[in-house]
Order: sequence, then C-alpha cells, then structure tokens
Amino acid sequence: MQRLESKTERLWLRNWVERDRTVFRSLNQDPVVMEHFPRTYSHAETDGHMELMQERIGRLGYGFMAVERLDTGQCIGFVGIQEPAYELPFGPCTEIGWRLAREHWGHGFATEAAQACLRFAFEVRGLDEIVSFTAVPNRRSIAVMERLGMHRDPATFAHPKVAAESPLREHVLYRLRADDWRRAQA
Repeated sequence: MQRLESKTERLWLRNWVERDRTVFRSLNQDPVVMEHFPRTYSHAETDGHMELMQERIGRLGYGFMAVERLDTGQCIGFVGIQEPAYELPFGPCTEIGWRLAREHWGHGFATEAAQACLRFAFEVRGLDEIVSFTAVPNRRSIAVMERLGMHRDPATFAHPKVAAESPLREHVLYRLRADDWRRAQA
C-alpha cells in the first residue's frame, strides 16, 4: 500500500499518535481557529474524529495527517486528502484540507504540507483532480488554495452539513487538475 506519510523541508506528515490528542483538542476548541466552522468541538467529538482519522490512515495509507514540526517535534494540526463521507453537489471527489493551531499560521506550513499531499495525490494515487472548499469569508484558506495553484469555480454552493440559517453555509469551491499541477511543476 502506498502511504502519504512523508517529510518536507520542515514538516512530517504522519498518522496520529496519543500525544497529539491534547493539541487536537485545543485546536478544535479555539474559537479563532474554528471561526469558519459552525461551532467548536468537544473533547469527546475531537477524540472520535482523531480515532476515525487514525483508522482511515491505517486502512488507506492517507487521510487528514497529523503535521509535526521537524525542529520542535510538536504536532501543529493536520493537512491531508480524503474522500468526503457525505454527499456534495460536485462529488464524488477527493478533497485537500488543513487545520493548524493559530500560533503556526503565517509561516507557510499549510502550503508546504499541502504541496506534499498534492504530489502524493497526483503522482502516487494517479488522481485526475483535487478539490478544496471553505466558507466564503475564510480568506486564509482561500489564500492557501490559490498559492497551491487551485482555480475557483464561479458559483458558490450551500454546504450540506451547515445549517441553512448559518452565515457559513455558502462555500467556495476550488479545483486543481493533475495536468495543471504537472505544468506548474515543470
């Protein structure tokens, strides 16, 4: 089985381990990190999510991977690819996503780790396309998508897992085709 686990210049993308639990709980309860999500997550919800990610990575060899800084050995969040487990208007698809602790924002970590994920998606898994999506006001994630060379779909969509009355329901969709990624790498 091909595994996404890899090291970049500054980061290690790996499966989750027990010592990551505290960091992941803190991340999911930080109102600034979770600003563009409908709510923060409880310890129990976070633990369940971490266990699901561990299982998926163990079974498939990829998923939303824990990201560890090589210089400190500290887990700073996650970056990875996965197939959403719910219906989307443009599915089925493989998405790339990230969530980092805010003290690690602005250092290029999300982009660096996501580039390793794109290489895995296109070179190892042979995917034709990767998508990413976020709530319309999430300028930080949109900036990462654009740095990755992704292209915005002209229309927004109503995220099926966000309540109709929520101001976060409308999402932007970005796409990156394998051919476009290969051209950018040349």
